This record gives sequence, C-alpha cells and structure tokens, in this order.
Amino acid sequence: MSATGIRRRMCLAAVILLLSTFVGATAAATAPADDTAQLFARADAIKMLDNASYVALMEQLELRATTLSDADKWHLRYLEAWQTAYLGQNDKATVMLEAIAKQATNDNLREKARATLMNILGLGHRYEEAFAYMDQALDDLPNVNVSQTRQQVLGEAAQLLIEAGQYDLAINYADQLLLIPDAKQYSCIGMRIKLGAEFLEGPHTNELLSRLESAADACVADHNILSADSLRLYIAALKIEQDRSNEAIALLQSSYAGMLKLQYQDQASQYDLLLAEAYWKQNNVAQAEKYAVTTVDLASKGHFAEPLSRAYQLLYQIARQKGDLRDALMYHEKYMSADNTHLDDTREKALAYQVVKQQVDAKKIELDTLNKQNKILQLQQALDHKDMETSHLYIALLLTILASIAFWLYRLKRSQLRFMRMARHDGLTNIFNRQHFVEEADPALRQAAKSMRCASLVLIDLDHFKSINDNHGHIVGDHVLKRVVHVCQRYLNSNDIFGRLGGEEFGILLLECTAEDAIERAEQIRRAIYAASSDENPDIPVSASLGIASTAHHGHDLRRLLVAADEALYRAKRDGRNRVVINISGYNGAGFNTTGTDERKATDHTSKTRPGSEPFNYATDK
Repeated sequence: MSATGIRRRMCLAAVILLLSTFVGATAAATAPADDTAQLFARADAIKMLDNASYVALMEQLELRATTLSDADKWHLRYLEAWQTAYLGQNDKATVMLEAIAKQATNDNLREKARATLMNILGLGHRYEEAFAYMDQALDDLPNVNVSQTRQQVLGEAAQLLIEAGQYDLAINYADQLLLIPDAKQYSCIGMRIKLGAEFLEGPHTNELLSRLESAADACVADHNILSADSLRLYIAALKIEQDRSNEAIALLQSSYAGMLKLQYQDQASQYDLLLAEAYWKQNNVAQAEKYAVTTVDLASKGHFAEPLSRAYQLLYQIARQKGDLRDALMYHEKYMSADNTHLDDTREKALAYQVVKQQVDAKKIELDTLNKQNKILQLQQALDHKDMETSHLYIALLLTILASIAFWLYRLKRSQLRFMRMARHDGLTNIFNRQHFVEEADPALRQAAKSMRCASLVLIDLDHFKSINDNHGHIVGDHVLKRVVHVCQRYLNSNDIFGRLGGEEFGILLLECTAEDAIERAEQIRRAIYAASSDENPDIPVSASLGIASTAHHGHDLRRLLVAADEALYRAKRDGRNRVVINISGYNGAGFNTTGTDERKATDHTSKTRPGSEPFNYATDK
C-alpha cells in the first residue's frame, strides 16, 4: 500500500500526533543536532509533518546506535517501525511493533506500539488481533502517565470500537480522552469521535445537528481542518435526511477544495457520495451521476466498501430512470457485490470483537478459578484439625465447587469453538465463507506453483436467483442454495476447496486439475444443478453460469485467477446463462477474447425436442 493509503487509514493517529507535536516541532527546530535526546524529540515531532526531514534524523540516530542506551535503542526501533508502516510495509511493521509491545522496558513505548498495532492490524482486516492489542493496551493504560500516549490509546480504541458497532463503549473512551487534564487541544478530536459514534448509533435529532455544527466551527477555529471536514460529512448527511439538500450541497461545495488538499481518499469518496445523493434528491441527474461516478473511482481504488456500494445503488437508480436497463442491471450486480463485501467486513469486525471478549472473560474465569483453588487449599489445611465427618463434608463441598468450575469452563470452551466455526463457515450452507476460502486457496496455489502442478478456479453464479426469492420467498431461496451446494459436493475431490463467496455466488479451487478436466467437471456440475432442479421441483427451474480460469493461462496468483474467472462468468451471463465459459487470455493483458487460435469459443446448443430439456453450452473449440 502507498504512503498516501497509510496516511488515509491512520487518520486518527496522524491527527493526534500532529496536534500533540506541532508546538514541539517549532521549538525543536533550532535544537543542536549533536544532542541525542533532542534528535529523538525532533523525530517524534515532525514524523507526520515532514517525512523527508524525519528520515534524515533517523539516519543520524542510526549512526549513533552503538552508543545509545537500552531505552533509546527501543525508542529507535519504534521510530523505524513507524516509518516502515508509513511506507506501506504493514507485515514487516507488525513484526517490529509486536517485539516492542512485548519486550520494551518502557510502559509508554509499549503502549504506543500497541496503539499503532491496533491501527495497522485493523487496516489489514486482522480484527481479532487488533481487538486483542486493544484489550492489552487498555489494561495497562493506568500505568502510563504520558498524556499524549494515553490520548493516542483511547482515540485508537474508540475508533476501533466504532467500526465494530460498539458505539456506547466508543463514546465512553472518547469522554475519557476529553477528561485528561491537558487535553484541551485534543477536544476537537475527542468531540469528533464522540459525535461520530452518536451519529452512527442514532437517532438523528436537531439537537445532534446543532452539536455537530458547533463542533465543526470549533475545529475550524483550532485549525483542525481534517476533523472539521469529518464533522461536515455528518452534518450534510443529516440535512439530506431532512430534505435540506440545498444546504448540504452548499456546505460540501464550500469546503470541497480544501478537503482535496488533505489527500485523504476515503474522506473524498464520502464527500462525492453525499454530493451525488443530494443532487439526486434535487432531481439534478447529471450532477448526481457525475459525483457518483467519481465516488466509484475513488472507492474502488481505496477498497472503501460502503461508499462504493451506495454509489453503485445510486447509479442503478439513475440508469433505471433513464430507461437504460443494461446499465441498470450491471450497476445492480455491482451494488450487490459491493454491499455483500461491506456486510461481510462489518460482520467480521463484530465477530472478532465478540471472540476477543470471550477470550478475556475466559482469562478472568481462569484467574478466579486459581484464587478459588488457593482458598480451597487453605480450607484443606484447616480441615486437618477437624474430625473425619466434618472433613468429608468439606471435601464434598470442594468437589462440588470444582465440578461447577469445570462445567462452566467446558461450556465456555464450547462457546469459543462455536465462534471460531462461525468465523470460518457460511451459516446457511456450512461451507467455507469468502474469507476462509481465500485463506485456504492462497497457500494451496503457492504449493501447487512450487510443485509445478496445474489448478483451476471455477466461479458459479445461479441464474435469475433474485426472481426465485421474489416469487417464492427466501425460505425457498435458501433451500435452493443448500441443494446446489449438495449437488456440487458430489463432484468434488477431497483436496478441492469449496466456498460461498457471497449471495448466490460460489467458488471451487480444483487442485491438480488441468483446464480440460476443469471444463469437463464444470459441465458435470452445471448439468447436475439443472437436472436436480427439474427432478425435484419443475416449477422452480434452477440453472447456473460457470466461469473457469486455469493456472496454465493465468498463473498461480489467486487474485489474477479470480479476475479471470469472473470475466469468464460475466461472459457466460452475457451469452445467455446456463453455460460454462473458460478464460484463456493469458498474461498479455489483452483481457477476455472470443477470437484467436489460443481461445475456446462458447457455443450454444439449445435442445427443443422435448419439454423440460436443458440448454447446453460447452467450451470445446480451440
């Protein structure tokens, strides 16, 4: 990820450090360069203001590495880890910061490392680890007396909890940040976090709008433009809800140029999305479409699922109003895909929070158990002085207590295992969910690449599934999904990887399978799906379109295979559905071709000789 991307997602930490060190940066600018302590102070102060100067200071400190004290060496490691994360090398930075969080002798430095880990682990969708570090940081926070570090930890924790939907807890930590005695200059950031959580939790009242406007004015007065822009987003959203679109547009347009200068793409995508929605409410279709397209461009590059989903939904409505049904269908499919991605990510955050909470509760129970065991040992010593009958009574009581503890620990363990299974499997079909499918497929493809073995990726999408839900209800739709999974599993080998990628779309990674074999197996699956629906319930025909990508043509990179198979699937949909198409366009970047000597052409043989006969399409010609 680029430095811009890191700055975008590390917005909260960046602003806190920026405000906390701005005065220090000015004062330290004239500090003598030969003073090690002042070099550290300057590096801490300017790392978010002037990265080039920060790197130069780092080089000076590294030249003195052999003469530094142990505490200063750990401080230097933290600054190096911060720069590594700034450059987008998140995995490397995570290893460096984890070592600091576990081994550094300074409580303040360990807390700063944990706060930074919360941010970059959340960026990498490693939510369970992020919440684990949050729990550690909050437990050790009373031992830290450096106000800036306390504010950083509380701010990161509040932001992470907002993303997990724990708004009350986020507001609580924002209030704690504001109560720190010398936090006056941080009031803008604290209020932004608190009001943001209240906005997301609801309800949206005029009183909340008034507080948002006051906070935005205060941020402008404090020259905290980034926080002011974030608050303006909430204000504009509220005004659009209240049919005050003119005011929302005026507010957003007045700060649009200044917002772009900050170069935070996620905030820019939110600005464009709200402008599109406001213009749409005014029936200004041209402007609405312009800003919606801009939102899609920014959100796609930055992988911002929520604005991307809403922008596609608006473009779908615009295309439908224009009567452009082809574009409307395309935008609706993209909206459904983006919305599923956003919902999956939201569920993943919430589940990670619950898993970590369960683990913390388990640790507390274990500690309570140890305390009870110590008390029980004391009771056993006292029982030695009593008669045998009384001793038997206390022993029975002891066994009862231990049995109760064991029972509760057993139930807790079962609960943890159930949460782990929920995190990896689709709740309806009991096969891998999208995240776990990717986690299993990636190493399998790397192993196949090492052993020079071929593999093929098959994407399956049910045709006209929405009409089944609309006409027969979601219960029938769920039954159809389960039946399709059952049919597919009959044609899978033990080492194949099968998962539900979202909605009615499934993915199968066929290991040790050539392109030709993949075509044959995909055709078997397509026929079986159609035949099963015809036999079980002829009134609800079910068919599927299948797209194939082989490592022989696209290499062993999962992302490239997904893109190629998705292109083939799109071709199958476009050519009439209920067919198998393979993409063998290769590495030349030419995209999907339907002509040429290195290509399989999809041919449609639709039988009409008897009622209920199925369409057949097989990619066979070179």
